[in-house]
Amino acid sequence: MSRRLEELAWHETPMGELTLRRRLDPVTGQEVHEVKLGEEFLMSSSFTAAEEELARHALAELEGTEHDVLVGGLGLGYTARTVLEDPRVASLVVVDALAEVIGWHEQGLVPLGPGITADPRCSLVHGSFFALMSGQLAGQDGAGRPVDRAYDAIVVDIDHSPRHVLHPDHASFYAPEGVAEVVRRLRPGGVFALWSNDPPEESYLDVLRSGLVDCRAEVVSFANPLQDGPATNTVYLARRPLAQ
Repeated sequence: MSRRLEELAWHETPMGELTLRRRLDPVTGQEVHEVKLGEEFLMSSSFTAAEEELARHALAELEGTEHDVLVGGLGLGYTARTVLEDPRVASLVVVDALAEVIGWHEQGLVPLGPGITADPRCSLVHGSFFALMSGQLAGQDGAGRPVDRAYDAIVVDIDHSPRHVLHPDHASFYAPEGVAEVVRRLRPGGVFALWSNDPPEESYLDVLRSGLVDCRAEVVSFANPLQDGPATNTVYLARRPLAQ
């Protein structure tokens, strides 16, 4: 392996070959951590603005304090860290289907791992987020509370977009039956937020409107030196009605 590119971890998973690697950016000289699933790049520490804005947008919708937050997808931890930066958050449960990813954080193989795992408000849970939403994942958080409970915010960063999913089993979450699951897991007035790599889709907003209100898509722009210009992602936001 080149001194500029180091493979930190490699795993065979049910979803394919999972690789964590570190490289030096030839322009900035900074370390970059990247995750690949098969031949697909899942995430990079060079581009974290959308993951961070996903959490900020969700929490900005909440009033009051002592919020319980559920995050689907751990990755390199930028969404989780941004949630924990909000002092109004009382607890955070992060569910990830890949035990290997949780292990990276616990072993300190990724830069944000030590801070996330040391925060007593945060629990990292191995399992399928989609199974949790459908009532098929049991377990407890670090405080001994069941993870199968209601939350003030549900924040999801797993698939590329509602149309481009990592596994066919995920597709039903982006249909009305998935919205019904979100409603059951949200407290009245609670917020649902979803990251997407694709431009806003009116068809998905229509799906969200089948059970949620205040549905909208926010476009997040960030610098992308690889494209010599800005890039955009989408954050979908919606709320469970107060009376439902």
